[in-house]
Amino acid sequence: MNIFDLLTLIGSNLSRRKGRVALTTIGVIIGTAAVVLLVSLGMGLQQNAEAQLGGIGDLTRVMVYPGMSDGPVEIGPGGGAAGQTAPLNQAAIDTIAAIPGVTAVIPQDYLQSWAIIRSGRLEGGGQIIGVGTEDLGQLGVTAAQGELTLARGEMIIGSQVASNFYDPRARPGQEPPPPPDLYGQTLNIELVKYAEDGTEIRKKTRARVVGVLESIQDEPDWSLYMSMSDLDGYNAWITGQRIDRDKNGYNTLIVKVSDVDQVLDVADQITALGFQAWSPQSFVEGISSFYLVLQVAFGSMGAIALLVAAIGIANTMTMAILERTREIGLMKAVGANNRQVLSIFLGEAAGIGFLGGLGGVLISWGLGQILNVLVLSYMAGQAVQTGGMPPTVAVVTPLWLPLAALGFATLMGLASGLYPALSAATLAPMAALKYE
Repeated sequence: MNIFDLLTLIGSNLSRRKGRVALTTIGVIIGTAAVVLLVSLGMGLQQNAEAQLGGIGDLTRVMVYPGMSDGPVEIGPGGGAAGQTAPLNQAAIDTIAAIPGVTAVIPQDYLQSWAIIRSGRLEGGGQIIGVGTEDLGQLGVTAAQGELTLARGEMIIGSQVASNFYDPRARPGQEPPPPPDLYGQTLNIELVKYAEDGTEIRKKTRARVVGVLESIQDEPDWSLYMSMSDLDGYNAWITGQRIDRDKNGYNTLIVKVSDVDQVLDVADQITALGFQAWSPQSFVEGISSFYLVLQVAFGSMGAIALLVAAIGIANTMTMAILERTREIGLMKAVGANNRQVLSIFLGEAAGIGFLGGLGGVLISWGLGQILNVLVLSYMAGQAVQTGGMPPTVAVVTPLWLPLAALGFATLMGLASGLYPALSAATLAPMAALKYE
């Protein structure tokens, strides 16, 4: 019996029991559709979460902060005994820069008071940050206007800084002014500090805006960047003390890593030095692990339905053998061997699994398209109301998933029909012919 004859016979046998085969196939369809749709939904949730996380910044950076050391801190003259803070000084920068995979270590610090920033009659504010590099491109940002090169007396501002400006002399109910175009302007900066008796002391300075950053939905959007030397001068006036970087170090170090796959390892090595290290990549990894578990859970729910369907296939094949016992005996009497009988019944079981799997894949694809339209329409409306980022997709179905589901359904049918098929193949011809 060649393969064509075998397939023809299997198709003919299945068509003889349309009702029973159809009911069994429906069980496989439900199970397969559930597996594909639920796993696709989990993948869609993961993709949207990762897209949302794209706004947390460059995944190749590690943020380093001073940390409490459990043991003696051996980094440079600023080191100390156990329980003391490990300073982010030049010695720490050199040590971190020597870690394999690190391409840049950029010190960063903040203004230790607050400042009023003026552009004409408008006033605004924002977080003033000093950076220890002339090229802000090393921070993983890009320029929407101007350049990323920073010198003394210059500023590079975030995309949302202009939206903070307002007219302090505006009358109640007056329409607020549009955000000013700050690029190329020289801003008047008024630093504010307080004497011991509470008296407010102010100092005026100026800085020219040489660049505006592209929005990344993170800290840089609301920040004003200046050279570290300018910031040290401001902080020295605010605190009344000379800024000693060797002793006190910097507030933050931004560590750039050559490969995103090395980020977590670099962060672990930095933590081992006695510092606190955090990377957006660690958050992304945690989210990915969560959604992987979610996909497994969703897939398991669908697998339960497939297990029930497998029992149905086994029952269907058992009933078929009982009904066709004399037919099996006749087949053996005219020359069919055990292997041929086994192939016929295994083929029928696998055929039920294949048909159910194919139907489940097609239905899950159709339902996925419907969900994409409905969910995306609803979420887009919600995003408009809340000002958030709408999802790009609700259900994600990679090509391998329906193919794997179809193959699994077919193998499940094959496995479910194995015992009944063996029973049929081992029937004695004479006993089978006498079966009533």
